Amino acid sequence: MRRQLPIEFIYQLFSLIIAIIIVHGVYVSAVRPNAQRVLEQQAIEINSNPNYVPERSTWVVIRDFEQEACFILMLWSFALMGFKANQARQERAVLRLDLIPVAQGTSILPEDTREYSRPVQALSEVQQTFLLPRTLLTALHRFRSTRNIQDVSNAIRAICESESERLDSELSMIRYIAWAIPSIGFLGTVRGIGQALGQAHQAAQGDIAGVTQSLGVAFNSTFVALLISILIMFLLHQLQLAQERLVLDAETYCDNRLVRHLQV
Repeated sequence: MRRQLPIEFIYQLFSLIIAIIIVHGVYVSAVRPNAQRVLEQQAIEINSNPNYVPERSTWVVIRDFEQEACFILMLWSFALMGFKANQARQERAVLRLDLIPVAQGTSILPEDTREYSRPVQALSEVQQTFLLPRTLLTALHRFRSTRNIQDVSNAIRAICESESERLDSELSMIRYIAWAIPSIGFLGTVRGIGQALGQAHQAAQGDIAGVTQSLGVAFNSTFVALLISILIMFLLHQLQLAQERLVLDAETYCDNRLVRHLQV
């Protein structure tokens, strides 16, 4: 696990940098020019036709800095969740292996644990760090040393519970992002309302264009942030569900393939 932490940190750092480059490039090259063109066209139509009602444009809705920051955090969270989902997929692939080749009706004695641990030890170095191989090796070693089946069951349950807590704690960054995105949207709301209040004297003179544009910034930022937050929370719950099922399936694997065959 000590070797995986720097790799994950580097992945998080570079994924954030790549997300910033991609989103900012799209905004500079497409979003803000198109939004400016739409606003200019709408201004021309309003001046020429007093009855003209401008349509809501997606370019205008997402053009501000708060929306750009929300999209950057969205891509970053997608990258982090993709990394965790790939880890869960690799660990689930190990569950399909027959790591304890025990025939029906065969018992495992404490003297046999060294032989049954060889298939697990034959896995690659990366696979041996997964939940199921670690749990099986710990259970076999515990059975050889204590000759107590209840101790083996307690060891399996303790490892699975600690793994569940570890997986849950590693999702804290994604939860923080899911919390930060609506907060950034509310910052845009505060900024837009502040700009609108600063232009109140223009509205008192009959020019409400600046006030309406500032209020548009306020509502658009919150609207985009809440939509992105809903999407991220849905994907986060799906990832957490997959991880919980992985831990439960690993514990069931140990009970069905190992504990039920133990014999003192």
